[in-house]
Amino acid sequence: MNVDGVYVGEPSVLGHRRNRQVLSAITKARVTAPELTLTELNLDGDRQADLTVHGGVDKAVYVYPAEHYPAWREDGFEAAVADFGENVSLSGVTEDDVRIGDVWAWGDALVQVSQPRSPCFKLAMKTGRKDVTPLMIDSGRSGWYLRVLRPGTVPTSGAVELVERADGPTIAEVYVVSFANYGQLPEERVEAALDFADRVLATPALSKSWSAGVQSTVDRWRARRAG
Repeated sequence: MNVDGVYVGEPSVLGHRRNRQVLSAITKARVTAPELTLTELNLDGDRQADLTVHGGVDKAVYVYPAEHYPAWREDGFEAAVADFGENVSLSGVTEDDVRIGDVWAWGDALVQVSQPRSPCFKLAMKTGRKDVTPLMIDSGRSGWYLRVLRPGTVPTSGAVELVERADGPTIAEVYVVSFANYGQLPEERVEAALDFADRVLATPALSKSWSAGVQSTVDRWRARRAG
């Protein structure tokens, strides 16, 4: 794994929705210094506009694979690195390789993979494309968040070391479980899918907010099948 660039930003006016200003920190600038400080909540110089849905200890750093940008351009997006609001542009791994609970050494900090990214309306505003949300969900090109186990000083380029490989699901598997339409599955596969969702929910390192969403979906479909 290699950090190709680190990006930070402060909230600014992204646009207007229902005649009201929309504040967001999705627009990031590349950090030119060779290193910067990482706390339990943020990289130095980075902040979130709406803390009810962004930021917090389970979403301190947003990582996005650099490998995805050619695919977005093939889909017709004029997207450059950092256009999706990532803090770290990372090469060498994708959602199929990274597991919930993986621990990495980044500089003298320790970070842990905590959850995928769920697209919101601000990403559509940033890209100017309403179809970016379903395309991110369908493609699984979500990126993922890190929690900080040990704050420290982190380099803005260079290698990141895997120090603990978790046995939890991959980011790709969590994404499939989270956005699956169980109603479109063959009957004989629904229970197996729900059982797999239960195994995802049993992953201790998965963020509580993401677990709550998956649990709600599982409970709803189990109730339908029971009733």
